[in-house]
Amino acid sequence: MLFFQLFSKSLHCIIKNSSSMTQQTSSLTHENQDRYPPGDLAIWIFILAELSVFAVFFAAYAFTRMNNVELFNEHQQHLDTQAALINTLALITSSYFVVRAVAAIRENSIRHCIHWLLAAIAMGGLFVAVKIMEYAHHFGEGINLSTNTFYMFYISLTFFHFMHVIMGMVILGAVALKAHKGGYSASEHTGVETGASYWHMVDLVWLILFPLIYVMR
Repeated sequence: MLFFQLFSKSLHCIIKNSSSMTQQTSSLTHENQDRYPPGDLAIWIFILAELSVFAVFFAAYAFTRMNNVELFNEHQQHLDTQAALINTLALITSSYFVVRAVAAIRENSIRHCIHWLLAAIAMGGLFVAVKIMEYAHHFGEGINLSTNTFYMFYISLTFFHFMHVIMGMVILGAVALKAHKGGYSASEHTGVETGASYWHMVDLVWLILFPLIYVMR
């Protein structure tokens, strides 16, 4: 009889502790999902710094264009707008994949998180491949930074962004590798959100760069 009483008390304690741990985990997960801004605070400071640099470049481009409208309009016609449109769609699609990766890890679906991250990296790879073909075409025609003011801005701005895309792909790759090793879960996925935040910044900059350089006349 005493044995059954002790067993009953022990079982009650285990169920109570388990319920308490579940509530704590659920609370932690909920708190993690509601954290704003998402990801590490340091990445947001870095993103603001990066956006400030791009803003200065964009302002310099706009100011110079105002004083060289004919030159800029003439050489903008030689840019491959279709290739730039493909790259725009590639980055928008990649951002969607990154959003799905964050949603997956919040549901503790590590496998799906990795798959979405790899899909986003693949879209980044498409962007890089198309951009390299664009550069190869221009350089093949003898165009470089000293050709004229328009190409100086075009090559500088797009190449600066190009390097950010590559850095973003490396970050997403590192996040995917850590997720593969079990480094993230529904309750702790700050790294996934940090990588996603950086990638969205790269996407945002291109959404400004594309119409500014390829479309606006």
